[in-house]
Amino acid sequence: MEKGYLSLILHAHLPFVRHPEYSEFLEEDWLFEAITETYIPLINIFDRLIEEDINFRITMSLTPPLISMLTDPLLQSRYIRYVEKWIRLAEKEIERTKHQPDFNRLAQMYYKHFTDARYVFAEKYHQNIIQAFRKFQDMGKLEAITCAATHGCLPLMNTNANAMRAQIHVAVNHYEKHFGRKPRGIWLPECAYEPGIDRILKEAGIRFFVSETHGILFASPRPKYGVYAPIYCPSGVAVFGRDMESSKQVWSSKEGYPGDFFYREFYRDIGFDLDYDYVKPYLHGDGKRSNTGIKYYRITGKSDHKEPYLHGKALDKAAEHAGNFMFNREKQIEYLASVMDRKPIIIAPYDAELFGHWWFEGPNWVDFLFRKIAFDQKTIALITPMEYLEMYPVNQVSTPSLSSWGYKGYNEYWLNGSNDWIYRHLHKAAERMVDLAKAYPHADENSLQNRALNQAARELLLAQSSDWAFIMRTGTMVEYAVKRTKEHLSRFAKLYDDIRSNNVDAAWLADIENKDNIFPDIDYHIYQ
Repeated sequence: MEKGYLSLILHAHLPFVRHPEYSEFLEEDWLFEAITETYIPLINIFDRLIEEDINFRITMSLTPPLISMLTDPLLQSRYIRYVEKWIRLAEKEIERTKHQPDFNRLAQMYYKHFTDARYVFAEKYHQNIIQAFRKFQDMGKLEAITCAATHGCLPLMNTNANAMRAQIHVAVNHYEKHFGRKPRGIWLPECAYEPGIDRILKEAGIRFFVSETHGILFASPRPKYGVYAPIYCPSGVAVFGRDMESSKQVWSSKEGYPGDFFYREFYRDIGFDLDYDYVKPYLHGDGKRSNTGIKYYRITGKSDHKEPYLHGKALDKAAEHAGNFMFNREKQIEYLASVMDRKPIIIAPYDAELFGHWWFEGPNWVDFLFRKIAFDQKTIALITPMEYLEMYPVNQVSTPSLSSWGYKGYNEYWLNGSNDWIYRHLHKAAERMVDLAKAYPHADENSLQNRALNQAARELLLAQSSDWAFIMRTGTMVEYAVKRTKEHLSRFAKLYDDIRSNNVDAAWLADIENKDNIFPDIDYHIYQ
């Protein structure tokens, strides 16, 4: 009989990037890379575990922007074009490297990697891999949870409760449309919480959310079990806190597993390494060098010199690291079980894209971990937060503190000198959206006015995405983040003026409805 539980939680999210006005768009590759390197490898692992009757549990947040992109016909067709391009390049690489055995083996590995991705995406799941995640949820292996509608940082829109409420309720309705039931849990964007947000979650039927460690440790009154059991907010919504020890082993750039010298080097890609004329046919129309996903080197060390990547050796390391992670959790749980009057739960949350995209062997590590937990020990059982709440429905009531998992643990990363200019505009737009919802309570459902009101809600939600502030702070792709923020705000402003003057431009509205087509079922009345 197990002494405690491990809950692995993966946060799968990307900003909504869809540009039908261009034949191809560089930032759409963020989605395509994640499909190829993270989502499909995880789906393959879950399918194999099920086929081999190996029991497992995992929790994943699938955010509304990500679900919207994965179910969009335009992006689905563009992904097929994307992966077929890399299949052709991998074929070319097999020929080019035929006298370089180390690289030739890798070229063949990538050819198989891309062709398998195409098969799983196009044939097995008919271009809609959300079907896979819904299947795993219906089988009881995966707890899929939601997130705010466009990953808006909720504490930074606290001047307008209706704006926060819309982010939550739109997300809940969107989730139900794709998963056939209401979500039971939510990943708060950036794990950013402040007291009172839980009341909005309660309204929407959310049962639990995940907090950064200090959100629990600084809760009032102080939780008896720390982060190793949930607490209830005064509203009755449960909170699970991140375990720092297990996070550090995976996340830390210095001490974490992904930095091992035998793992694949992310920053050496043939899109930058090979002759420009050779790779040019596979680059975007602007001709700028970019990642192809074909990488031939391992991390090797901290110098610029890199040795060829040995996939078999890397998998051995992933198995070794999975065993080490399990051993440490066993010892952790053995100690906790000796001092607690209930079985402890260790919450281990990570960005999903770490597994496969940044850490190529990450999905294999998950596979090894689940298999080792199933066969090599009896101390730990895998569990979802909801299963734990059903097992232990009585928990301490406490109010979590303001917190996030960002730099310094609060909201500084999304509110600083690089991005603070956006908030006066976001707050004003939210205020105006509430005014519109109240001023037009009975717009005819099929009218131009109703369409404009719904589109105004979409534009506001898209402008509120925390991704744009995050990108401005990191200093990468800043121009795109600024452009997106200004575009959505300017579209909202024009819609506001046009609605107020009863002068909506039908052709222009149809154009932006086509471009920003997220949440086709949105109802602006949510802002009342």
